Amino acid sequence: MNQSQNFDQILESAVVANWVDLMRDAQSGLIHGEYGFAPSGTLDYLQVWSSIARGRWFLACAYRMSASGFHDTGVHFDNGYESEGLARVLELVIAHQNAFTAPRNLVRPGLLQIATPMQQETSAATASVSEAFDPHQLRVRGPGLGLNSGAARY
Repeated sequence: MNQSQNFDQILESAVVANWVDLMRDAQSGLIHGEYGFAPSGTLDYLQVWSSIARGRWFLACAYRMSASGFHDTGVHFDNGYESEGLARVLELVIAHQNAFTAPRNLVRPGLLQIATPMQQETSAATASVSEAFDPHQLRVRGPGLGLNSGAARY
């Protein structure tokens, strides 16, 4: 496994590669991703929000490491969103999260904002996700995911 790959980049690639599922046929939009780590250094939660109209955000999917009375563990889609591709990639990322370089400050929530990608960015993200995982052994491999999709990281 290549320990130099970045957690933010693989999440960004997963979202961009499945952009169409998160935009519901809209020509443009914005995706907001937020995630947090548990004190142990493992992913605790992940939320992906979609905005196709200015000022209106809908929770598209969420991942929770621990169950509560309100939700089960794993990846769940909300508000009518569905994406088998995104669910599959997120499950792989979560299962192999230690193979990626973690964000520097695990105490603070991680944030990604991703604007509508160009076709070449979508192609690059799809290729990066495909190259990151060996489908036969389900483990991370290959070079870093140097995408430049215009995502703003806060």
